[in-house]
Amino acid sequence: MANMFEITTHGAGLYEFTDQVTSWLRAQNTSDGLLTLFVRHTSCSLLIQENADPEVQTDLNNFFSRLVPPSTDPTMSYLTHTYEGPDDMPAHIKSALLPVNLSIPVHDGRLMLGAWQGIYLFEHRTAPHRRQVAGHLST
Repeated sequence: MANMFEITTHGAGLYEFTDQVTSWLRAQNTSDGLLTLFVRHTSCSLLIQENADPEVQTDLNNFFSRLVPPSTDPTMSYLTHTYEGPDDMPAHIKSALLPVNLSIPVHDGRLMLGAWQGIYLFEHRTAPHRRQVAGHLST
């Protein structure tokens, strides 16, 4: 069973889409399996992260922005792929450092996430985007 999840972003940051995945799983009427999620873009990534305190998402975004600043930052002067904007190549670097796919066990039709875990698309570009995440449930 496969599905395509669409996530609209409004710039860099973490966008939780756990509810979309949970709703789709309920409609599948399945009990046990393994859900694989794969983001179909090279400038964003996927994370399972805390969803109780929004400061966690803010801090993660700020950390990765400091770790890999825009190409206009003097420390990034070695970059050659700069014609798509100062955030593009840093976004590719961040997505190379972070996962672009996730595997989540499903039991009794429910994601086996921890109490404070959510599924996030981590947008690394500063402009809005429509991102696609392919989901596949193996039973």
